[in-house]
Amino acid sequence: MTSSHSSPPRLHIHEGVATVTLNRPVQRNRLENDDLSLLLQHFAQVHDDHRVRVLVLTANTTGQPKPVFCAGYDISGFKEDAQGSSTFEKIPEALAQLRPITVCGLNGSVYGGATDLVLACDVRLCLEGIEWRMPAATLGLHFYPSGLQRYVSHFGLAAAKRAFLTARVFSSAELQALGLFDAVVPAHLFEAQLQALVSDVSALAPLAAQAMKQSLNDIAAGTHNASLLREREIQSTRTQDFAEGLQAFAEKRKPDFQGQ
Repeated sequence: MTSSHSSPPRLHIHEGVATVTLNRPVQRNRLENDDLSLLLQHFAQVHDDHRVRVLVLTANTTGQPKPVFCAGYDISGFKEDAQGSSTFEKIPEALAQLRPITVCGLNGSVYGGATDLVLACDVRLCLEGIEWRMPAATLGLHFYPSGLQRYVSHFGLAAAKRAFLTARVFSSAELQALGLFDAVVPAHLFEAQLQALVSDVSALAPLAAQAMKQSLNDIAAGTHNASLLREREIQSTRTQDFAEGLQAFAEKRKPDFQGQ
């Protein structure tokens, strides 16, 4: 059973799936300065471990009256670190650039900078009934540039302006209407559907999936090179995974991709 004990984010790796769990449920999983450093270490470890095909980001919500995935950055950290915002910015940036496919299991409400962690993931599953709020302007804070860019990219300009310029709450239904999630799921189905999603992603040919992730991100950022994207396509046809995929299709069985 998951403990309600407060501790830094945990990393668990099993059979190609890395799970990072925010683990301060009593403090609504707020992120402290030490947590930021540890998250960067976790992400680097996952990135370098080529056995890992999927990273899942989720939270321990045990004992909470209403589940909170993350209440955001602990603002007292600004007193310890005058560059608190720029330090926090490194976390979603590192998450967005990870080699494996990243899945956010958004199993509670999310606030402030933590919303950018959700947006930095490749695929997202949402618990029905959560709320999402960006209160930067209520604190007198101009949000960091890469986070603003991610908001506009995922929300569109009008909804991003609503988020930042009204600080009003978005419901899970409103977020789903923006296309942010693979699905919005009731509590009794959440863990099963999260595992099913992770299983589907894990079953993909990892080299092809990871290369397409990079290409899609390049296109979204407006930095793509058509020749490079074509080269990635060609390289995929030269892999053992592609040969396995073709053979499995012909034999009407599930492929066994080895990442080669």
